[in-house]
Amino acid sequence: MLHFFKKYKKKVLIISLAMSVFFASCVFFVQHVAAADTDSGNNLISVGISAGDGSDMSSVLQMLLVLTVLSVAPSILMMLTSFTRIVIVLHFIRSAIGTQTVPPNQIIAGLSLFLTFFIMAPTFNEVYTSAFVPLSNNEISAEEAYDAGVQPIREFMLKQVSTKDLDTFLRIAGFEEGSVTSEDDIPLQVLIPSFIISELRIAFIIGFLIYLPFIVIDMVVSSTLMSMGMMMLPPTTISTPFKILLFVMADGWNLIIGNLMSTFN
Repeated sequence: MLHFFKKYKKKVLIISLAMSVFFASCVFFVQHVAAADTDSGNNLISVGISAGDGSDMSSVLQMLLVLTVLSVAPSILMMLTSFTRIVIVLHFIRSAIGTQTVPPNQIIAGLSLFLTFFIMAPTFNEVYTSAFVPLSNNEISAEEAYDAGVQPIREFMLKQVSTKDLDTFLRIAGFEEGSVTSEDDIPLQVLIPSFIISELRIAFIIGFLIYLPFIVIDMVVSSTLMSMGMMMLPPTTISTPFKILLFVMADGWNLIIGNLMSTFN
């Protein structure tokens, strides 16, 4: 290190001197501009929002609201639709077969997304016709469009949610027993987490059923290898091709995806 410093000592001194001159010039320039600005009493740049009669501020707030909705749109798509159940089941399929990276995560996410659009198409169409179109034509207000757009999504979640989960979150939220007499009385802050928990439960039940036939193959292969004295050979090396063969011969993708889609009816 010392040898390197002695070799490039002159270059290091020149670079250090140049940087010192540069920073000194910057400081002098900033002080000069600040002093000139103080003497003149004028701002170089003025940034602000003028509310005017209130309409400009209302437009700004609406824009902020739209940007907020767009920022949380991926979470809404994943949590308030069928995406959660589908993507978890697909991951269970991959783990049960034993192919840790096939299909890749991108394929699983893309397939889950398109299956979600397929299932949620009637709900999205109803939201579009009942909320977006009247709002774009200035026929209803933003509050009315929100109420009309939320209603189809509420109906979808209420069809899939478990009564047990609803009762749990109603009790946590402080609702007394019998205070909620109809589905319209259930607030969204209670319905949404109840729906997510119900989706997780159903997905894990389906995953357990998927695992059962592949566990049988693992057990048969393991017992066969032990009886043959081949204990040093990993059972997954032999069982994975048989799992893939069973999945293909049973037309697994058609069977599982078809039955998974029927759970949303």
